[in-house]
Amino acid sequence: MSQENVFTPPAKIEEMYPKEFVGMNRPTAGAREQKELPVGKEDIQLYSLATPNGQKVSILLEELGVAYDAHRISINEGEQFFSGFVDVNPNSKIPALVDRSNPDEPINVFESGNILMYLADKYGKFVPAKDDVRKRTELGNWLMWHMAGQGPMTGNFGHFYSYAPETEIEARTYGVRRYGMEVQRLMSVLDKHLEGKQYILGDDYTVADIACFAWWNLKYRNKETKIDSHEFLSFNQYKNLTAWGERIAARPAVQRGMKVCPFFV
Repeated sequence: MSQENVFTPPAKIEEMYPKEFVGMNRPTAGAREQKELPVGKEDIQLYSLATPNGQKVSILLEELGVAYDAHRISINEGEQFFSGFVDVNPNSKIPALVDRSNPDEPINVFESGNILMYLADKYGKFVPAKDDVRKRTELGNWLMWHMAGQGPMTGNFGHFYSYAPETEIEARTYGVRRYGMEVQRLMSVLDKHLEGKQYILGDDYTVADIACFAWWNLKYRNKETKIDSHEFLSFNQYKNLTAWGERIAARPAVQRGMKVCPFFV
């Protein structure tokens, strides 16, 4: 095989950078524009967008029935890099939350899984009691499974299936195959676990269900074929998972939470 047909990276990744960064993807962190965040009157301030990660938190807030102010952060406009948002979440990813119950010492909370646990523990709902070590560990197992696997692997698949440049045929073929099969494997894991169960922890609906549902519910659409990812990945083969997802989707609080901070306005 000739060297022309083999990927050979340069000595440093910097040699692969574009001449000018024009999008949101850059190798550095920090604020790109000085602008403060809006603040409403409620103790809980949510800064988010209706992506699966954002929907996890708004669904939980609606399930809890607590008062909160929701502020839309447009990632397409780069608002996650405004100085006010970076002060709350230095990683510049939605969602982020500020608990102003004590205005002298507000609490910044970021990473969707951490926000879910923070709110569930704060209000004592949708999470096992703190002294139930076995149940809390089981919840942690599945929440971390989601955060480390289901969420990012589904996102990686979606990038290659729907968003990568259409001219990158070989890269897209590799990415769709690699991450598509991994999403199927992960769905098979959860489908088998849900056999004979209403929810991930059995009869108890928890933040693990909310987190996993948001990414299960997402449908990427391929711009060339118009086939959505549920059809492409044969999601209908996962009978237990489908019944679980439909059960959660029917909850009124879930339906309300999905609409908070809409992606398109």
